[in-house]
Amino acid sequence: MLTLEAVSATLANVQVLRGISVRFGRGATVAIVGRNGAGKTTLLRLMMGCMPKHTGRVIFDGHDLSSLPARGRAGLGIGYAPEDRVLFPSFSVEGNLRFPCEVIGLAQRAVDARLAETLAIVPELEAMLPRSAAALSGGQGKMVALGRAIMAGTKLVLLDEPFQGLAPVLATQYGTSLQRLIRARPELCIVITESNRSLLKNIPSETLVLERGELQRSDAATPHSH
Repeated sequence: MLTLEAVSATLANVQVLRGISVRFGRGATVAIVGRNGAGKTTLLRLMMGCMPKHTGRVIFDGHDLSSLPARGRAGLGIGYAPEDRVLFPSFSVEGNLRFPCEVIGLAQRAVDARLAETLAIVPELEAMLPRSAAALSGGQGKMVALGRAIMAGTKLVLLDEPFQGLAPVLATQYGTSLQRLIRARPELCIVITESNRSLLKNIPSETLVLERGELQRSDAATPHSH
């Protein structure tokens, strides 16, 4: 599915990622945990094509993505919810959800079908559809960013610090939505970064620890069942 081969990245003359080689398989739900500043966001941005200056290779479904920009990766079925949400404030919630599918040229009927599936997975979004994205709380914005990632991510979904700053009720809803997503799309690969591994106790099938720019396997993974 997704393979990183000897990937390294530098930010502001500091090496953040050091020779990471890892494979994320179809149907896996993987947590990448690490302290703040460990490089988790950099790693996801690199997978998504938002880090043009890096060494090593990113291979998805057998294709080398090195020269493919971020918007081209959405067309391959990769969805991404950045930590800071990055919604379009002038769009409605529905407009934000539909946007990645429209950019890659999906037919209206296909976009409608994806929206219906996304609302079944994250039902809290339905009441928000007509609202302006600018009027959302931070937690609501995180839910919309999850929905948008699901809209585009038919094969791979990348979620950066999704539980960061969520009130307990929203955190529970978010976790429930992730479990629905795993059941609805058993072939989907989901990669989640988080500083606090206890927030993911009911979700990942595998846990990796990012420390000093290197990924290590953790014995603390919690298996999930489909």
